[in-house]
Amino acid sequence: MNIPNTHDDFCQLWANNQQHLIAPYLNGQSQFIPHLLPELAVKIPTAQIAYLLERKLGQATFYQAINPNNTVDSPVKSLPDGQWLKTVNMVGINVRTIQSFWNVVKYSLTLPASQSSIHLLPIWECGVVASLYGMAGWNINPEFYDAELASYYPHLDTVEKQLKVVVNILHALGKTVGMDVIPHTDRYSEIALANPQYFEWLQRKEFEILNHEENLHLKVQERIFEFLQKVGASVDIPYPDNVQAFFDNTQISESDRILVLFGQKKDLWGRNGRRNQFISYLFEEGYEPVPATMAPPYRGLAVDPHDEAKTVDEDGRVWRDYVIAKPQAMSRVFGPLGRFKLHEAKNNNADWEIDFEKPRVEVWEYVANRYLSFALDFNFDFMRGDMSHVQMRPEGTPENPDLYYDIHKYIKHFIRQHKPSFGYFAESFLAPPNEMAYGVEEEHLEGSDTDSTLGDLQSMVVGSPRFIAEFARYHELAQTRSFAPNFTIMTADKDDPRFDEFYLKGNELRLFMALFLTDMPSYMSLGYEQRDPHPVPAPNENYTKLYVFQLDEGPKATHGPYIWGKNGTLFHNLEQIKVIADQLMPKIIHQKIHWLISPSAENQHKVIAWKIEGLGNYVFLANLDIEQDITAIELKGALIGTELKNIFSTFASPLQNVTQSNGVFIVNSLLAGECKIFEL
Repeated sequence: MNIPNTHDDFCQLWANNQQHLIAPYLNGQSQFIPHLLPELAVKIPTAQIAYLLERKLGQATFYQAINPNNTVDSPVKSLPDGQWLKTVNMVGINVRTIQSFWNVVKYSLTLPASQSSIHLLPIWECGVVASLYGMAGWNINPEFYDAELASYYPHLDTVEKQLKVVVNILHALGKTVGMDVIPHTDRYSEIALANPQYFEWLQRKEFEILNHEENLHLKVQERIFEFLQKVGASVDIPYPDNVQAFFDNTQISESDRILVLFGQKKDLWGRNGRRNQFISYLFEEGYEPVPATMAPPYRGLAVDPHDEAKTVDEDGRVWRDYVIAKPQAMSRVFGPLGRFKLHEAKNNNADWEIDFEKPRVEVWEYVANRYLSFALDFNFDFMRGDMSHVQMRPEGTPENPDLYYDIHKYIKHFIRQHKPSFGYFAESFLAPPNEMAYGVEEEHLEGSDTDSTLGDLQSMVVGSPRFIAEFARYHELAQTRSFAPNFTIMTADKDDPRFDEFYLKGNELRLFMALFLTDMPSYMSLGYEQRDPHPVPAPNENYTKLYVFQLDEGPKATHGPYIWGKNGTLFHNLEQIKVIADQLMPKIIHQKIHWLISPSAENQHKVIAWKIEGLGNYVFLANLDIEQDITAIELKGALIGTELKNIFSTFASPLQNVTQSNGVFIVNSLLAGECKIFEL
């Protein structure tokens, strides 16, 4: 069988040789189905997937996994904490790009064992512009329901049952699975309207903020209850007859309050209609949840004075944009989002100043309990903390941060009481001090009990001075801090026309380094495997980031399903790396590396080399210069160090592409952006 290297070749190979390609996966020779494009994997019929999984897992395990009343143990269940996140290779999936949870299982058949963790982007019902990060309520997003799966397995007739089964199967396949934990909701979410006391509110008239006092939520509660009395309950169940009791969770449960306000869970259209009525009633008097903000100074809102800075919705309501009154470089207001109100304010919020000594414990417990229920119900192994870089204290991280220092820290500890191995992966970018957060971000991450963090290598051109310097810093942080930065290849929200320049070249190098730098974690987004280079922007349907939203018009609009790239050459090259990684992984997992040529700004040739403990007869070599071929690198002296010189001196003869001349060992034809593994 000829090995394909174009997109059409791979499609033709799968069409004509499915049984032959599947055989190595079923007999254990391969930990993933070789030569199977992800775009083809997610199209495999459910009947065929069921057959494959039953053969792969065994009948008993498969039927246990396909029953949502069962819970298949996680591969990390027995571990004492979340430290395993510090070396795991993770893949992030925007489920909307592949349309259903069930397709996550299909996609996973293309992942090697070395990529052993899956992060699901937010999975809840969406609010404005259908943003995954603007959750409208705590219900699982019904758009991720798979009708074909339900037809084949009628007992899987809800999206919740399907999600549980998907996590079961991924666990049985040896993968860990994580959820997003979001410290905010859609500004007018069911959560905010059913619990105004858990959010911060303001009252606006045109361009003026009339009121943003500390307990404005009490007036909002009165307006909501007043309107409820006018329009009546959505369901015929008893509820308290006064506003204080109605919003008291000891008098009526939140689930019953949501039923009364909005209606039955299954009636999504009806619930959205009712919610819109309450929004209109509050809007008439100018009541709005305070929008979430990012970066110092965080606080001190004003209405954008420009008349065009507005959105007119389909009901004719005019929503004004907000700005930070005294902005700094990275200050940003997220208009569609409202952050949970975690602390009291000082001086009745006259100066927008938070009193960090007074946490609103009820809110912390509410949010943590909600995420605990998902961690237990679906058996998630970790959380990715959205906007983990938020640190609002102007004085920076306290010397001894308590449990109420950070909401993600609180949730992690809350869940670990029930799941000790539960880990915390932070969305932070290791920005300079006081840029995206007050103080030093590394100190904030340690104060938050972070296990690993995203970092920002995905936003740099491979081989650029910034990339090399930051990569060297990240690796040092992994050895010296209590958290580990990821070698991040691409994220679902960096697959965007603005970031095309980062992925024009060097893409094989990214995966090579991610998988073989075994003492730090890595992160890759679905779609990277086939991504086309875009010297000029492609249509929006080619980018996973733009499926975080559902927009019909404007620069972020999409007009059809996600389009996979056609880059068969990249897929072929990455597959070769995955095959080797799986062959070596049992020997190198979690092992430390030893630099032979370390990343350094002084390394003018941009060549790095390392060994891995437990694999002493292999040398890993990479040319980070994606523009220039290296045809003669002298591996000696200060450039390479004594140890590698001795290794090549001893083993030069069996090494491919290495020659010896007068005691100088030369690597021949190391091409731009090339990576090699030498077996000694």
